[in-house]
Amino acid sequence: MQSLLDPAILFFALGVFAGVVRSNLEMPAAISRFLSIYLLMALGLKGGFALAASGFTASVASSLGLAVLLAVVVPLAGFAVLRRVLSGFNAAAVAATYGSVSAVTFVTATQYLESQHIAYGGYMAAAMALMESPAILLAVLLANALRQKQALATGAPPFVAITGSGAATLGGQGPGKGGPHLSIGKILHESFTDGTQLLLLGAMVIGMATGDAGKAAMQPFSGDLFKGMLCLFLLDMGLATARNLPAVRQQSPWLVAYAVLGPICHATLALGLAWLLQVPAGDATLLMVLAASASYIAVPAVVRYAIPEAHPSLYVSLSLGVTFPLNIVLGIPLYTQVVQGVWAG
Repeated sequence: MQSLLDPAILFFALGVFAGVVRSNLEMPAAISRFLSIYLLMALGLKGGFALAASGFTASVASSLGLAVLLAVVVPLAGFAVLRRVLSGFNAAAVAATYGSVSAVTFVTATQYLESQHIAYGGYMAAAMALMESPAILLAVLLANALRQKQALATGAPPFVAITGSGAATLGGQGPGKGGPHLSIGKILHESFTDGTQLLLLGAMVIGMATGDAGKAAMQPFSGDLFKGMLCLFLLDMGLATARNLPAVRQQSPWLVAYAVLGPICHATLALGLAWLLQVPAGDATLLMVLAASASYIAVPAVVRYAIPEAHPSLYVSLSLGVTFPLNIVLGIPLYTQVVQGVWAG
């Protein structure tokens, strides 16, 4: 119960309440964008400062390697389950959403660990960045395979183009069929040069390069202001969650169940793998949080273009209306307690 009294969680609850009662409280879009940029920049700096102090060790390598493994296994497993209740394109889109990560959930988790005086590696910000792109790429590959299958079923030859850069453009519906002809190279470029990724990793490099001197200089910005900025952003996220609740009520009970139980299964997988590799407790908690989170910004933006056959209201409403609030309010403290109990046993 004490964890629910954290100011950040309470501001999120205030935002949900304001949205449910249809208050005129709102966060200007420019302010919301600024808060997002600030949190990513501060998180990257913190990770860089921590990595400069610790160096790249075997423990760092195991945590980052496990993050990449989870980023591949989770969307593939999700697609296999979702394909039973959704069309292939919708299953690929939802699997990508749940196979990727939520930066705000991760930031909230790091703040919670700090409030509980639980140490974690600052390099876990790099783990978050590494986990964002694989799910997008896998979803595109799955969607292209589905388009090729459809083209063969209708007698049209599957379309494979070669871009000017030499990258293969896989599995559209053939010239003139209206399907998206996507370069894998373009998808990778969009993923790895995405503004959020670039800012996070760039800030981390700057933190590593400046070390203790940079940490002292940036403390008022990346340290003292961090909690208040997070509270403001979670207030805005609470308002966004409330706006998505009507769409959640229109979804199948099976999908709502997946939005609740799927993340728990993903977190449990992360827990087991982290225990086998003897990952530090703080890192294990963050891996559980990352595995359980779902993207509601980065992936939907790419998937809307890459898989236009899928319904955006489906994957956005589930991730933002169900999974995000559950992780923020209940998931983070639950995962923390489970890791502390298992690692102490």
